[in-house]
Amino acid sequence: MGDERVTKVAAWLHDYADTITEHSQELTDLDREIGDADHGFNMERGVKAIAALDPAQFADPGAYLKKVGMTLVSTVGGAAGPLYGTLFLRMATALPTDTALTTATFAKALRAGLEGVTQRGKSAVGDKTMVDALAPAVERLEADAAAGDKLANALKHASTAAQQGRDATVDLVARRGRASYLGERSKGHLDPGAASLTMLIESAARTLS
Repeated sequence: MGDERVTKVAAWLHDYADTITEHSQELTDLDREIGDADHGFNMERGVKAIAALDPAQFADPGAYLKKVGMTLVSTVGGAAGPLYGTLFLRMATALPTDTALTTATFAKALRAGLEGVTQRGKSAVGDKTMVDALAPAVERLEADAAAGDKLANALKHASTAAQQGRDATVDLVARRGRASYLGERSKGHLDPGAASLTMLIESAARTLS
């Protein structure tokens, strides 16, 4: 049977599913500007599959997140499926099975997720991808962990960092993904992957306190 930590992590991803569903059209409209016009709809299909998982069937958060990652890989189309899937699969392996969710443990897991995404997508900060929102969120979590800050407070800070990273993608020229084909024409548009990633951190701030 699952434990309280699984219930909490599931609440996070259920909130994320609701958020993605609410903003699905908005994300797809962003993707229409510089991509395949399907990011929101693809993500909505994936998060609905996540929301259908029964948290009570998982012994620890790592087992749950592993299933989340596998579910996203199999249900989300385009590049987002493998990237988000990798994010959660790497988090699953890095999250301790026998300790509480803290700023330090969550930062460690999200760092592993970031490393997986950058390796899978061959992307870095400045390439106009989800990494532009994820990397600053991870760095802020790590700084707050080092300072001994509580998870709820640290996630609020991480949300702000992700939002700033997301907004900074407007002025970037895409160097990865479908948007890179546009060259300079990709400038002036918000990256949809950075937008959906920011929603993930915002959902964490709302639920993992």
